[in-house]
Amino acid sequence: MTTALITHPDFFDHVTPPGHPEQVARLDAVLGALEGMDLLRVKAPMVAEDDVLRVHPKAYLDALRRAAPVQGWRSVDPDTHLSAGSLSAIWRAAGAVTKAVDMVIAGEATNAFAAVRPPGHHAERETAMGFCFLGNVAAGAKYALDHHGLSRVAIVDFDVHHGNGTQNLVEDDPRILFISSHQSPLYPGTGMRSETGVADNVVNIPLRAGTGSAAFRRIAEAEVLPRVAAFKPEMIFISAGFDAHRADPLANINLEADDYAWITGRLCDLADELCQGRVVSALEGGYDLEALGASVAAHVGMLRERG
Repeated sequence: MTTALITHPDFFDHVTPPGHPEQVARLDAVLGALEGMDLLRVKAPMVAEDDVLRVHPKAYLDALRRAAPVQGWRSVDPDTHLSAGSLSAIWRAAGAVTKAVDMVIAGEATNAFAAVRPPGHHAERETAMGFCFLGNVAAGAKYALDHHGLSRVAIVDFDVHHGNGTQNLVEDDPRILFISSHQSPLYPGTGMRSETGVADNVVNIPLRAGTGSAAFRRIAEAEVLPRVAAFKPEMIFISAGFDAHRADPLANINLEADDYAWITGRLCDLADELCQGRVVSALEGGYDLEALGASVAAHVGMLRERG
C-alpha cells in the first residue's frame, strides 16, 4: 500500500493579488518539498455537483460562477478573491478530497494527501471567506458517509485558525466528529469551547499565543486523541494547516515541523486501530514558504511511512 498525492496544475491558476499570503508560490513550496518522495501521484478531478450540494446550496454555487472575472480579480471580501482561473481550482480542490476518499476506500492507497488551493475550512454554507470558497474536507466527509455508506467519520483540524466553515457545515450531523485546535483570540473569532454541535460532535480547543510544542502535544494527548478514539470513526480526515509553525507570519503558536510529523503519526495510530489506516488529509493554511515546505514534508513523510 502507499500514500496518494492528489493535486492538479489548475491550482496554479487561482491567482491572488500581489502580496496576498495565499499565493501561487505556496503550492510550489509544497510540491517542491514532496519532490522525490515515493508517492502515488494523481490528478485531481472536478468535483461532481451533487457532492458539493451536500454542503452548499445551488444558489451559492451559481453565485460563485457568476462572480468569477474574465480578467483581474473580483473580491468576495477583503481577504478572499476570485481570478479568471479560480473556478477550476475551486472545483478541483473539492474533487481532490472526494477522489482521495474513493482511493482510500477502494484500497488503492492506505492514505492520501490533497495538495490543493484554495483552502476550504473557512467556507461556510453560503459564505466564502478567509481565502476559502468550498468546504473541501466537509464535502469529502459527507461523501464518505452518503456515497460510500460509512457510519462515522472524524475531522481533525490543526490549522492555527478555527475551522468555522467546516463547523458550520457539519455541526448538525451527528455522524461527523469535528475537532479544531486553534489560536484564540485570532481570526475568525469563533471556536469557543461552548460550541459543541448538535450531538456533542464539535470539540473546540482554543490555544493561547505562544503555546509551543510541548503544550500542544500534551493537549493533543489529553483532548484530541481520546475524543477521536471514543468516536470510533471509519475514516479520519485531517484539515492540514501548517500556520501554527513558529515562522508563520499570521499567528504565533510556535510549533516545529516535527510536531506535524508527531500529530500525524498519532492520528495514523488511531486510524490503524479503528479504521484500517484510512486517513485523508487536505492542505489548508501555512504562509511562510520555507516552514510550509518543511511541515508538509514532515506530515506527508509520516503518512508515507505509515502507508
